Amino acid sequence: MRRSPTAGSALAVPRKAEPARIQVKGGRERHLKKVGGDACLLRGSDPGGPGLLPPRVLNPSQAFSSCHPGLPPENWEKPKPPLASAEGPVVPSPSPQREKLERFKRMCQLLERVPDTSSSSSDSDSDSDSSGTSLSEDEAPGEARNGRRPARGSSGEKENRGGRRAVRPGSGGPLLSWPLGPAPPPRPPQLERHVVRPPPRSPEPDTLPLAAGSDHPLPRAAWLRVFQHLGPRELCVCMRVCRTWSRWCYDKRLWPRMDLSRRKSLTPPMLSGVVRRQPRALDLSWTGVSKKQLMWLLNRLQGLQELVLSGCSWLSVSALGSAPLPALRLLDLRWIEDVKDSQLRELLLPPPDTKPGQTESRGRLQGVAELRLAGLELTDASLRLLLRHAPQLSALDLSHCAHVGDPSVHLLTAPTSPLRETLVHLNLAGCHRLTDHCLPLFRRCPRLRRLDLRSCRQLSPEACARLAAAGPPGPFRCPEEKLLLKDS
Repeated sequence: MRRSPTAGSALAVPRKAEPARIQVKGGRERHLKKVGGDACLLRGSDPGGPGLLPPRVLNPSQAFSSCHPGLPPENWEKPKPPLASAEGPVVPSPSPQREKLERFKRMCQLLERVPDTSSSSSDSDSDSDSSGTSLSEDEAPGEARNGRRPARGSSGEKENRGGRRAVRPGSGGPLLSWPLGPAPPPRPPQLERHVVRPPPRSPEPDTLPLAAGSDHPLPRAAWLRVFQHLGPRELCVCMRVCRTWSRWCYDKRLWPRMDLSRRKSLTPPMLSGVVRRQPRALDLSWTGVSKKQLMWLLNRLQGLQELVLSGCSWLSVSALGSAPLPALRLLDLRWIEDVKDSQLRELLLPPPDTKPGQTESRGRLQGVAELRLAGLELTDASLRLLLRHAPQLSALDLSHCAHVGDPSVHLLTAPTSPLRETLVHLNLAGCHRLTDHCLPLFRRCPRLRRLDLRSCRQLSPEACARLAAAGPPGPFRCPEEKLLLKDS
């Protein structure tokens, strides 16, 4: 059945002209990066016709209110007007770097206007009534959206305190926060600095307690007399018997001499055992003792009288230059490596830190009576220092010193030499520069009892025999060739 055109035209209802709807390109909102601020690019239809209007820019306040309907007008950011020049009405848009710089300046200005934390708590109620989108200073971005507030002392609050805040242009409150750098590590608690001394040791028992509860009849003095006839090995065995014997065997009268020679290394228990026994003579020859260990020992052995360091390195022996040895009587430095005049000068000269006003400084070897310097590269300059700073020498060992000759003997026996009256034992064996002309000089030493001239190539046996027959005040006997001894 065909419809009449009149009926179709009668049923058709004419469409009313609808007002032009504002359409947002790409969604409801879109921000444009302009010099003056944010704006919305809008498209719409002309009310008078079906065509589309070209894009136009609304008033900045209207555009921002349409994009952000929830923010009050006081939180809006006032856009800057576009720049104008003499040639044209508007300057072209700046470069991205310039735009970022301008944006950063605006953020800094907004940061200065952000209220303090103390005032934010009082204004939070009024701000929540006026606008529901404003954020407090202590709220994190994620928690602000959910309507939560972080607990006091939380990590977000600490980061906001130590970092900078970023504010979105046009908003009144902080939106993001980031730290300027890594947070410094927490300082460890400062402990009180004071000297901690162990408690004094309890007095040693005078009697030996037995298992039955009674005491042994022998007192401690009697036990010590028995222990004095034992050697180091037997004493170490006795120290394992009981605690009382262990304490008694540490008596320094039982350890007058300790021998640690020919050991590759010295352990801390060995060093502490030496200090606890306080020996009068210590032998460290041909060991690998270090300078730090030797200094630690010497500072704790003030009663040490004999020290043997032969065969050690000068690096470790140099500890003698900074350690006080008031009771030292014998010092053995034979065959030490790399010892010359300069090193011996450091050992013989008095310490530089003398007290002010002190007119006469004593050398480190002022009280040494026996000095052994065999195998060292000594010259006459070292002998002059030796005569000046070690005037009480009674025994001197200069054997196998390649630079010792007739002038050295003349220095030792000169009228101004203090050793002329004190020398009792003199060892010049292996000094190949000595000749027969120096033999009469030994008659100047009246107290000389032993003279060793063995292995001296340029000395004749006949000249040594004539010296033995004439001798200083009395004749010598020659048990061996070029060895002169005199009975006291």
